[in-house]
Amino acid sequence: MRKPLAIVWFRNDLRLADNPALSRAVKGGFEILPVYVHSPEDEGQWFAGAASRWWLHHSLVALEQSLKDTGHRLVLRKGRAGIELMRIIQETSATTIFFNHRYEPWAREQENNVASALSKTGITIFGFDSSLLFPPTQITSSDGSPYKVFTPFWRKLLSIPEVNHPIATPHLPPAHPPHLSSINLNALELLPTFDWAAGLRASWQPGENAATRRLKSFLKSCLSDYQDSRDRPDLDGVSRLSPYLHFGEISPLTVWHSVKQHAQNKPGLDASCKSYLKELVWREFAYHLLYHFPKTTDVPMRAEFDRFPWSSKASFLKAWQAGNTGYPIVDAGIRQLWNTGWMHNRVRMIVASFLVKDLLVSWQDGAKWFWDTLVDADLANNTLGWQWSAGCGADAAPYFRIFNPVLQGKKFDPSGDYVRRWVPELAGLPAKWMHCPWMAPQVELARAGIKLGGSYPLPLVDHSEARLRALIAFETIKRAR
Repeated sequence: MRKPLAIVWFRNDLRLADNPALSRAVKGGFEILPVYVHSPEDEGQWFAGAASRWWLHHSLVALEQSLKDTGHRLVLRKGRAGIELMRIIQETSATTIFFNHRYEPWAREQENNVASALSKTGITIFGFDSSLLFPPTQITSSDGSPYKVFTPFWRKLLSIPEVNHPIATPHLPPAHPPHLSSINLNALELLPTFDWAAGLRASWQPGENAATRRLKSFLKSCLSDYQDSRDRPDLDGVSRLSPYLHFGEISPLTVWHSVKQHAQNKPGLDASCKSYLKELVWREFAYHLLYHFPKTTDVPMRAEFDRFPWSSKASFLKAWQAGNTGYPIVDAGIRQLWNTGWMHNRVRMIVASFLVKDLLVSWQDGAKWFWDTLVDADLANNTLGWQWSAGCGADAAPYFRIFNPVLQGKKFDPSGDYVRRWVPELAGLPAKWMHCPWMAPQVELARAGIKLGGSYPLPLVDHSEARLRALIAFETIKRAR
């Protein structure tokens, strides 16, 4: 007698390990039909950017291979999820759908639409939590309201006795799938028509197996120094797990417990372990905010910032996007992003502060640019980061906290190695002048082959003057309350 057939609907959970939907389907005694529905119509304005689409293509390649190794195949469809899942049900004898929740506003609407489309079919739907340590509704303040400040959120999370342990990879039963059409992965048109992705290929290998290797490498080589080196873009001191977490190629539960176990076995790692786990919880906080305040993707949480006098000077935004601001640490960050689809977190803060405070370009413009160019473009993290930088979100940096790109560069890239790598036209300049080449003696510039305003741009703005303009602009919205 054949087992009942269940659809396992993959979304941003492109892995077999610690996948509650997959594991519960197997445990329930179902025959498994893995399905991925590419749904640009459901995603709307939050359809993945170009760099993320590149990653998604290769992540699906990896998932297809993992399933093939177990004797299964991944059915690919394109269109609205509710419609495509209904079609698959009509084409098969499937009785049940297992899936893992997403928490972006469009994804929650997608789940509601799927449930509505299937409400009269008799199909049973089971949803699970897999992308966070805790569902966004679980951690609330004493009066049940959502947190808007990170520190009490962090303390509340730590007060929970135990974070769930990850689920082992299930043993998938033999597949006897019905004859079912599946489009070719290339038909999803995720890869660029003009191949600009050489830097991404050189920097990354998407997929569950690559995520596991990256975690092991981080634990072995970087965790012990994480607290001291995590702000240094010139060092390999961070996990670089963000795209793997975003696409669900590894779960936060796996990362959390792996870090804690590693620290238990290595005395003296408590501080670095706590520092890294706190970064995971910042990710949780970002989703907590997005879930409870979904409009913050476009609208500042602090309403007075609706009146902020942002600059409409298009040349500023274009120079920033091209990495030609004349501030080396800023330009290095943008060029790293262009080349690899990723930017070091400390540099993201510097780059964002420069855009919204030195250039007075709106945080929404910066967020859109990151959305298109980051392989780890995550709606919750991107929204939190940009609103924090602009001073208009929950737990935001005070507006008067304006990063000085020269001092930030000298502090976190003291030898200039990060700038030398990504701004090679400055490579011959001594470290003393690396973050302020306009202050270098002419003889040093000539020796390094640098012509300011030619081979490398002069600063777009004077930081001291730009800082004053930003503070004056902020005063205008304070007076208008």
